[in-house]
Amino acid sequence: MRWLCVALVLLTGLAQAEPQQPRIAVIDWGLAETLLGLGVTPIAVAQTEGYRRWVQQPELPPEVADLGMRIEPNLELLSQLKPDMILITPQFAASRAQLERIAPVHTLAIYTPEDEAYVGAQRVTRELAALLGREVEGEAMIARIDARMGQVKQQLAQQQLPPFYVMTFLDQRHVRLFGKQSIYQGVFDRVGLRNAWHGPTNYWGFTQQGIDSLAGEPDAALLYLEPMPPGTAQGLVSSALWQHLPAVREQRLYALPPVWSFNGLMAAERFANLLAARLTPEQQP
Repeated sequence: MRWLCVALVLLTGLAQAEPQQPRIAVIDWGLAETLLGLGVTPIAVAQTEGYRRWVQQPELPPEVADLGMRIEPNLELLSQLKPDMILITPQFAASRAQLERIAPVHTLAIYTPEDEAYVGAQRVTRELAALLGREVEGEAMIARIDARMGQVKQQLAQQQLPPFYVMTFLDQRHVRLFGKQSIYQGVFDRVGLRNAWHGPTNYWGFTQQGIDSLAGEPDAALLYLEPMPPGTAQGLVSSALWQHLPAVREQRLYALPPVWSFNGLMAAERFANLLAARLTPEQQP
């Protein structure tokens, strides 16, 4: 009986030492994925269907409530859920006053004029980890993803790879090209790949361009993130401009599953893993 009593005391102590997980609602997908990366499941996220389509990993558990549109979350539902805190980014600051009537609001910014996205993502991971008392998990997450970047760099270094245009399609004539300040550039810098786009980008690390811009560096390959807008693939088949691009003619075209362009370290890790899988010789077209 004595050993049983000791065991019960120890278990009780552990239960008391383990802090209760706060009930967190999240408006931004980048903060939602970071929260999941830290081992914390939010009670609610805005546009859960969009998260599952565009972010995908880490998976959003089915029990997470959908708060509706990110720019106009369902305040009535949010109030009923009784969160302990609400996480937003500066892009959703217009809703802050309304959200603060429900629960304390914390604003964290991955994208800032001062930092490249990868560095901003590391900073936000630490800020969120400190907010939740999960500093150990935060540092472990940063270290693991940094290590993965080094592994992918070693894997890709065995090949002679061209520079890549990194893009998403807007329609059959226009693309978003990603460069400086983007999370994709942060990954490229760490895995040893070259970006073919050297032009200016906006706050989010992209610029909108016509597909004729993809001829600027003839030896480059094209790396595009799915999904394409409806009708775009069919339009490209009949586009003389697209069909005459050097990368298209020479089949230097690589499609990747979705990686949300405006997220943090978990998106960076997903992008690096997809690059490693897609650019190995056995996977090339």
